[in-house]
Amino acid sequence: MTSDQIKAKFRREGRTFSAFAREHNYRLNDVYRVLNGQYKGHYGKAHEIAVALGLKASADRQAA
Repeated sequence: MTSDQIKAKFRREGRTFSAFAREHNYRLNDVYRVLNGQYKGHYGKAHEIAVALGLKASADRQAA
C-alpha cells in the first residue's frame, strides 16, 4: 500500500495515527515521518512502523 492509501484507510475506519502510535508504543512524530517519506523505513524503528502500517511487507511475508 502507499501512504495515501493508508491515510484513506485510516479515515474510512475512523482511526487516528495518534491512537495507532499509542497502541504500538511508537512516537507520533516517527509515524508521521514514515508516512510522509522522511524516514524511508529501511531498518530499525522506522522499518517496524512501516511494516505495522502496511507500507512494507514483513520479513516473514517476503521470505514466503
